[in-house]
Amino acid sequence: MDLLRSLPIGLYLEKPLTWLHKLDPRVKLAWLMSLILSPLLANPYWRIFLVLLLIIITALALIPWRVQKKQTSWLLFFTCLIFIITCFAPDGLNVSYQPRLPSSEDIINTSTNYSYVLYKIGNFTLTRRSLDLAIKISTLIFTLIYSSNLYLLTTAPEEITAGIEDLLSPLRKFNLPITEIVLTLTLSLRFIPLVLEEIQNLIRSIRTRAINWRKLGIKKGAQIWLIVAERLLENILLRAEQIAIAMEVRGFTTPNEHQVTWHQLKIIKKDIIALIILGGFWIMRLTIGTV
Repeated sequence: MDLLRSLPIGLYLEKPLTWLHKLDPRVKLAWLMSLILSPLLANPYWRIFLVLLLIIITALALIPWRVQKKQTSWLLFFTCLIFIITCFAPDGLNVSYQPRLPSSEDIINTSTNYSYVLYKIGNFTLTRRSLDLAIKISTLIFTLIYSSNLYLLTTAPEEITAGIEDLLSPLRKFNLPITEIVLTLTLSLRFIPLVLEEIQNLIRSIRTRAINWRKLGIKKGAQIWLIVAERLLENILLRAEQIAIAMEVRGFTTPNEHQVTWHQLKIIKKDIIALIILGGFWIMRLTIGTV
């Protein structure tokens, strides 16, 4: 069991190097924020379009299926489950549904095919509101998680922090510690694999002891997991202390005096084209995607 490869966490994909990898991190961050913010107050058609757009981008980038197989499979299963549950969940108080428009008997020579209840089987009722709500929730969760995962998959942590630092640089005029924030973010992103490694080692150590959990019972089993959690916290704090000591030994006392250039930011032709497409993306959102 390898947590660094099995967990649905957007780890950076070094190979193969796709065209998404070559885009400037600031441009990709602009696209990410657009994909996250554009579903707000958007109609269902636009939300479905975003899901299809993300799948098309992934296909055009030629990202190997083996890399995102587990992540995408679990995400699709989770969003489909939410969609089904929301569709047949009650959309209001426990009241009987009434037609939203007058019946044909009330209006002479007037007929309509409108029906608030779309489908009903037993105690499960699918209404227009529940279907609309199911589309909103499922597509929003898929877009949020999948776009973030795709961004982390094709952008190195150093590129992410370099792009964020460049975008936040104007805030230095207000005496905000931008460099310290970016350095903390860089260390946090680099610290995640270490945490996963510690969890993996502890799980392996428990498995090698062949503990019979049924004989232990709930109380003793919980005590063992509390001991494991305590040990995990101690190991993580020890790793953090080792990193801090290593930085102090190498002279990293203040970020402003010991800046390290992680990544050279440069806008090229591909980035300009991506920004132009992003402008068209927002024009479409404001024209056809509004509720």
